[in-house]
Amino acid sequence: MKKRFTQLLVIVFVILSQQVQAQDPHFSQFYMAPLHLNPAMTGIFEGSSRIAVNYREQYNSILSTQPFRTVAASFDMRKRIVRNDYLSFGVHLLQDQGGTSLFGQYRGNLSVSYLKQLSGSRYSSQAQYLVAGAQAGVGQNRINPSRLWFSAQYDGPTVSVNQNADNLEGDLANSSNMFLDFNAGLLWYARMDENTSVYFGGALNHISPVEISLYDGDSETLHMRWVAHGGAEFPFTRELSLLPAIMVTGQGPSLQTNLGANIRYSNHDWREVAIRAGLWTRVTKTVDGSHFDALIVSTILEMERFNLGVSYDVNTSSLKDASQSRGAIEVSLIYIHPSKDKYKVNCPKF
Repeated sequence: MKKRFTQLLVIVFVILSQQVQAQDPHFSQFYMAPLHLNPAMTGIFEGSSRIAVNYREQYNSILSTQPFRTVAASFDMRKRIVRNDYLSFGVHLLQDQGGTSLFGQYRGNLSVSYLKQLSGSRYSSQAQYLVAGAQAGVGQNRINPSRLWFSAQYDGPTVSVNQNADNLEGDLANSSNMFLDFNAGLLWYARMDENTSVYFGGALNHISPVEISLYDGDSETLHMRWVAHGGAEFPFTRELSLLPAIMVTGQGPSLQTNLGANIRYSNHDWREVAIRAGLWTRVTKTVDGSHFDALIVSTILEMERFNLGVSYDVNTSSLKDASQSRGAIEVSLIYIHPSKDKYKVNCPKF
């Protein structure tokens, strides 16, 4: 009991020491959530269509049966419209839910991107591409007010909570109004050969900031969020290569940086199997300063059309004592359907 009480005090301290702002959910395996990362990532794969699914569960060591759970799914496909230009379409869905109130964020977006080949030929693996992408969709936030109680509802004589008593907090809505959401992004990449590439991209999310309210007479601003990301692949040998990457995102007063690398080994057989393993860090900056938030261990298994990724966040923030350094686990799956097009689009490995 004493341990649980100490954990609760730590959580309350951390929450009260920061300015509460509406924030987007994130993935440690940002490179495995393409349409969540950047609308310009729509259609950037070597195939005709792609399905990506991501699952993240965080802080179950503290929140028990109500940890933060984030689920995302996307589908995108690409079609050639002129000689070296392609148009891609996609759909991206996201649900983020957690805590006693089951506070949830729900998003649905349609994506479109235009890919322009800047250099190279159809027959060469050396090429440069520029991609512009956009997303439009809707969003909504929700809670379950019946799962909450307030001090005014506590009955001292019976040492119990009277849910029928007035909470004196005003009216709590179970959902906010639905709002329109617009995102846009750019991506440039160059492929030198099968195992050498480099890319840079950027995106703006929630281009038109909206006010979200679950409480009568009060609202929270969903700030515009910007993303800058980049990465590369550098071969050591024909079988072994290094894939470093970085993602920096800012929203309101918050800034987050994910940085690290995966090492990839491939057998280069006809039925190619490859494995990646890597180490990543996440650093966050809020109104009260910068924090080394997590150390992330990741691995990805590539089997022909499938990429299966698993990662674990070792918590290094001020919550590490309460969470026993147990942060989040993520599982990601990407399926790419092969293309029958004679002239394929060469893409980097993310």
